[in-house]
Amino acid sequence: MGQAWGFSRYGGPEVQEFFDRPDPVPGPGEVLIRVDVAGVNPMDHVMRSALLPGLDSGRPFPRVLGMEAAGTVLALGEGVDGLAVGDPVFGFALTGAGSYAETTVLSAPHTARIPAGLPATVAATLPVAGTTAVDALDQLGLPAGATVLVNGVGGGVGLLVARLAVERDLQVIGTGSSIKREPAEAIGVRFIDYTAGDVVAAARELVPDGFDGIVDTVGGASLRTIAPLAKDPRNVIAVSDGSVPEIGGRFIERRIDRENLERVARLALDGVLTPVITAVHPLSDAPAALATVENGHASGKVVIKVA
Repeated sequence: MGQAWGFSRYGGPEVQEFFDRPDPVPGPGEVLIRVDVAGVNPMDHVMRSALLPGLDSGRPFPRVLGMEAAGTVLALGEGVDGLAVGDPVFGFALTGAGSYAETTVLSAPHTARIPAGLPATVAATLPVAGTTAVDALDQLGLPAGATVLVNGVGGGVGLLVARLAVERDLQVIGTGSSIKREPAEAIGVRFIDYTAGDVVAAARELVPDGFDGIVDTVGGASLRTIAPLAKDPRNVIAVSDGSVPEIGGRFIERRIDRENLERVARLALDGVLTPVITAVHPLSDAPAALATVENGHASGKVVIKVA
């Protein structure tokens, strides 16, 4: 038996609870791991709240929260190759199996070894934020010197997008609340505080001719406000708002296979894609960890250290 934190039914934070569960048994194409670190993401509370019903795993309640983890392989399901018991790995937990737990199962095709020298705390942030940053900028394909606006630059995904864009010699402007200014400017972003006035006017003052590309991590009304700043609407890439084609933009094309995980791990090891980790919580403090992200107060990446 191991401790886990999840939810007993769909709803808000009131449905969350700690509970004990037997170690999951890995099925075909699955890997059982002892969790060292779990990443915390906005999608965690989205799934708990059933805001995207299509993601319903069909697993019985209670379900475990969390979708990304780093840990050590304990057992392999049938048909798993390229991994072995004892390997340090990181990847995506099966929906509903979760990562806020002492043990969990990962999808083997979406799991990779952690390279020597890369801390598990960093590796646990890469399946979601790291691959998103790489995928968004690869999809844009902007040349060095081009301008890119990162809408919502202060979150875990936004900061990695900005960091990688700076590394690719792009001119990066980012929007966020005032508390997000310092970490964004520390990596070379020209920052626009959306709480201080007209975001569009401030952006046009910095880049009068419009942006070569926009990466949006916010969605909704904010996306629609900043989208006209792009020179070409097709170069608006949304990472969370699937309605972006309605305004001429494109939804991100995701690659979460082992090859891409290995790629982002190498970038992180080389210091090119280092996440800004602003809070590390024990599993007993998981409610506070998720609340920080759910309330929009997280600047950078929040993780839960389980082991």
